[in-house]
Amino acid sequence: MGNTVKIVRPDGKEESGYLAPAIGKNAPGVVVIQEWWGVQGQIKSVCDKLADAGYNALAPDLFRGLTVPYHNTAAAEEAMNSLDFQDATEQTVRGAVQLLAKDGARVAITGFCMGGAIAVIGAARIPELSAAVPFYGLPPESVTKPSEIKIPVQGHFANKDDWCTPELVNRFEEGAVAAGKTVEVFRYDADHAFANEERATVHDHEAAELAWKRAISFLSKHLITH
Repeated sequence: MGNTVKIVRPDGKEESGYLAPAIGKNAPGVVVIQEWWGVQGQIKSVCDKLADAGYNALAPDLFRGLTVPYHNTAAAEEAMNSLDFQDATEQTVRGAVQLLAKDGARVAITGFCMGGAIAVIGAARIPELSAAVPFYGLPPESVTKPSEIKIPVQGHFANKDDWCTPELVNRFEEGAVAAGKTVEVFRYDADHAFANEERATVHDHEAAELAWKRAISFLSKHLITH
């Protein structure tokens, strides 16, 4: 359904991404941020589903063409650790947001694992965004504090997660509430990456479907003018 497009960053440099366009004009947009595996089929599938739901969906390729096999966690961690998160968020991701917003459309950001953390950073640092939906990923508070968030956030997290742990999620929620932020947090009795249908060992269909319905409702509320 989608195709590769050019993304012009605020600094003028160019990157690429996978764009799944919605049918019709003046559709709102959603920027989709990859896991540490790169822009895999699952990320493209999320973009395609968002396009079917009425959103222009764009996944910027933060690893510049690199995709890592799902079993190779060492290579994925190396790729993630080599990423400049500030540059990726404030330049490449913001460029993707600006591309979708160029005709005045409202734009949200969603992301998974590493991408969930970037979505939260974006919620604090990308002024063109209207909402954020992170999945099982949060940045360290040394990078972005809950009090710095500037837009509504809906988070989806796994209770059996040893990376984005329930303790981290609780601290994030408590900090956001204390700061008076518009944040809602959903927890699922599932494993990390439960929404990735390409990873059968952790995918939880019921949890993924529920999270998707909640996310689509949230996006409609904040992106579509009623």
